[in-house]
Amino acid sequence: MRILIAEDDPITRKFLESHLKRWGHDIVVCEDGNQAWSELNKGDAPKLVVLDWMMPGIDGPTLCKKIRAMETKPYTYIILLTAKSSQHDIVEGLEAGSDDYITKPFDPQELRVRIRAATRIVQLQQDLFEALKASEFQATHDSLTGLWNRHAILEVLQRELSRSQRESRPLTVVMADIDHFKNINDVYGHLAGDVALRETAIRMTSGLRQYDSVGRYGGEEFLIILPGCDQACGCASVERIRSDFELHPVVTAEGIFEVTLSFGAVVVDTASQAAVDSVIGAADEALYRAKETGRNRIEYSSLI
Repeated sequence: MRILIAEDDPITRKFLESHLKRWGHDIVVCEDGNQAWSELNKGDAPKLVVLDWMMPGIDGPTLCKKIRAMETKPYTYIILLTAKSSQHDIVEGLEAGSDDYITKPFDPQELRVRIRAATRIVQLQQDLFEALKASEFQATHDSLTGLWNRHAILEVLQRELSRSQRESRPLTVVMADIDHFKNINDVYGHLAGDVALRETAIRMTSGLRQYDSVGRYGGEEFLIILPGCDQACGCASVERIRSDFELHPVVTAEGIFEVTLSFGAVVVDTASQAAVDSVIGAADEALYRAKETGRNRIEYSSLI
């Protein structure tokens, strides 16, 4: 466990550091509250913190309040070190946001037991946080491709439509479909079909800007959202993806096969008050025309 120690007394600081290191912990040492606050604002700040009550700069209780105001995730566990032992002082420290306290002078075994309990709680919090992140990811992402799932990409579309109207910026929305996908499954097998879907996801995301969005709309259909893109910009983005598939076949354990995509696009202009359903309908209509007129092409449609 990485543990931050903030203690201005050099003897106590050395005592804490030597014992905690001996027990296998990685220690970040601070000599006052200001230094501790600076360390705690870093991205990899320790989640177990041992603070002296009386320190130069920022004292322990004040630092507790500042840490709690940050609302960091996972949780930061705080132990206060104090020479104060009255019930009033203990309550004050706990109300400031500390989880535990140790009264000076303290016994090494008491310190070890309290640190052990703290590390157990921090680890449980970490495990819970990771499980929650995994659950949130599964709820919003397609399990095969790792892209946004249908529900999530439609929520992204709603947000981007609102932003487009608010900021008076164009928005290009594209429906993409793998051509003759059933043939891939029939000739090469469903595992090859899965590879084709994953490869499509990888190439789409790598060919788009960081703030563009792509999701698996259903089956072999994908929805691409390009904020700030007019028709020229959107066409250039989609053409990069289309030509990449046209020029580079997909390689699988089952064989090497060609994959092409058809695209139906619609540009939402700055004056539009378009709803999600009408945008999807227009993109779908353009995709149908791309399929009917030869596939492996881009067609545009206007909003009705």
